[in-house]
Amino acid sequence: MAMHASRLLGRSLVKSRPPVLSRVQLSRRLLSTGTEGASAPPPPPPRTSAWKRFLQVTGSITLVSLASGTAFWYVAQKDRTPGPQLPHDPTKKTLVILGSGWGATSLLNSLDTADYNVIVVSPKNYFLFTPLLPSVAVGTLSPRSILQPTRYVTRHKKRQVSVIEASATDVDPVAKTVTFSDTSEVQGLVSSTTIPYDYLVYAVGAEVQTFNIPGVREHSCFMKELDDAEKMQRRFLDCLESAAFPGQSTEEVKRLLHMVVVGGGPTGVELSGELHDFLEQDLRSWYPELAEHVHISLVEALPSVLPMFSKQLIDYTESTFKEAKIDVLTKTMVKEVKDKSVVLQLPDKSIVEVPCGLVVWAAGNTMRKITRDLMSKFPNVQKNRRGIDVDECFRMQGSDGSIFAIGDCSATSYAPTAQVAQQEGAYLARVLSQIAKKDELEARVKELQLSTAPEANQEREHLQKRLTKLEKIRPFKYSHQGSLAYIGSDKAIADLPFFNGNLATGGVATFLFWRSAYLSKLFSMRNRTLVATDWLYVKLFGRDVSRE
Repeated sequence: MAMHASRLLGRSLVKSRPPVLSRVQLSRRLLSTGTEGASAPPPPPPRTSAWKRFLQVTGSITLVSLASGTAFWYVAQKDRTPGPQLPHDPTKKTLVILGSGWGATSLLNSLDTADYNVIVVSPKNYFLFTPLLPSVAVGTLSPRSILQPTRYVTRHKKRQVSVIEASATDVDPVAKTVTFSDTSEVQGLVSSTTIPYDYLVYAVGAEVQTFNIPGVREHSCFMKELDDAEKMQRRFLDCLESAAFPGQSTEEVKRLLHMVVVGGGPTGVELSGELHDFLEQDLRSWYPELAEHVHISLVEALPSVLPMFSKQLIDYTESTFKEAKIDVLTKTMVKEVKDKSVVLQLPDKSIVEVPCGLVVWAAGNTMRKITRDLMSKFPNVQKNRRGIDVDECFRMQGSDGSIFAIGDCSATSYAPTAQVAQQEGAYLARVLSQIAKKDELEARVKELQLSTAPEANQEREHLQKRLTKLEKIRPFKYSHQGSLAYIGSDKAIADLPFFNGNLATGGVATFLFWRSAYLSKLFSMRNRTLVATDWLYVKLFGRDVSRE
């Protein structure tokens, strides 16, 4: 009986043991279990309501808008509220800057005014962003949008900068003085004075070159200053309203609406493109009876327009103008500008008189009178007809190194463009900083020469080594960043350096790049905001055709 019970107990223990699986059977079972688990669909995620998604998106947009708006407000208030500045220091040397254009403003932006007592003398108390001047001429941009007051720059510098709105009339390089006069409509008891300088930066720019062609100054509009763009806009609208006057003959309407642009450089090409945009986007809506009679002609004496661009982009520009019905007259010279016509010499040397209502002159620069007067004081070395001869560091040839000339008033191997003048100004700021350090060390060396202490001799030797290094000024090297031009119809062209070659592109995408590049080149957030707002305003509501 006991043996029977022990057998039953052994059988139950054997049956209760789990079956021992081999390694192959175990892996197959695991694989089959994993397959069955993967085939089972996961539970669906909880669905969020449309209202909750709307609140999430709205909250994100609100947070981003608040952050952006706060940053924008902070930068704007920082620009509007400059802090205290150091006063003029009698121990510092006086640096006089003549002009407020590209070269002078770039210099002011980069200059450490703590090194000098800086005085700016210019007939304009603002910087003008000249590449966008054609847009002002047709009302695409407001005139104030491309102006940067000079004090907006100088008030943010470390040391005070005196800004004087006056026209320089004489520079005496021997006595080191500058004479200037107040030419504004309202004048005080003192309207002319003379100040001394230790260093002079001559950046007065250039004036329009008329080549002594009769009638250009009397009957043409220039495209050099802000007043020129505003005058051209008034004249253009005058032509439209006169053409709309009752009783005008068809011939007279065509004459009044014929716009002649002289000069095939970037200014002339961009102005022609802006005029075409004004015609297509606005005049056809508000002057439908006159729009078909508007005619634009671009006159260029050279074989092609935009000679600084590649042949591919020149052909693209001319084909775009052909589609826009803008006549491009190359190898054509202007012989005379009359009140109601312009006399042209065609490529075959024949002379024709073309009736027109408006002539815009955008052809070349020449020296100002004060520049010629300054050069005449160095008759042996200053003989260049293009401008002031300078060395590789922009020191005026013939001077004692105290006069620097940058921008369009100087004669260099570089084209007289805004890009060149801007780089020259930034370079000269570095040079003047180096000169300030050198002058400071020289003054210290003179003090040490009066001392006989051994420590003074050691310090003097150390300073002499530093002076030797500071006397070596690196020459200016221009870095070409490319050329841009707007050609109308929301198209632009760009000739950009790319590795060892050039990248030539044109079209709508280049137009967007052109706008973004010009926005980035503006000197302040204020100007960038105003220009972007004007572009948006014109896109939504069009240009204003009212006349002041």
